[in-house]
Amino acid sequence: MKHPSKVLLVFAGLFGVIGAVMGAHMAGSGSHAFRPVHTHVLVVGWLTLFSWAVFYKVFSIKNSLLTRIHVWVSIIGTTGLTAGMYLHMVSQVELPDAVTLIIYIGGGVAVLVSFILFFVQTLIYRPEKD
Repeated sequence: MKHPSKVLLVFAGLFGVIGAVMGAHMAGSGSHAFRPVHTHVLVVGWLTLFSWAVFYKVFSIKNSLLTRIHVWVSIIGTTGLTAGMYLHMVSQVELPDAVTLIIYIGGGVAVLVSFILFFVQTLIYRPEKD
């Protein structure tokens, strides 16, 4: 991965569009069934991924294995959490609860791991000398 900030930025934009469409749907339909999914799409997907994109752009972070793992665990976790939440809480698709919970909880665990990895990145970050 050549530019972790670009990858995160693209996915943040994608989640932003998805969240905005969900919000527009809720406003137009008068139903707030998507509210928890909409919130997580925007907060975890758009806001968090965007803030991490800015972090990788502003600070001189080496494109290390930790960086690549953090970026992809973040994206996979956000996708799993929000898709699993949708499938478990809102969707009319008939899937076994075990399947939707695995996606939902697996994504949530991956998001938690991504926050821990980000924290580790901040701990090992060494500013360049002025």
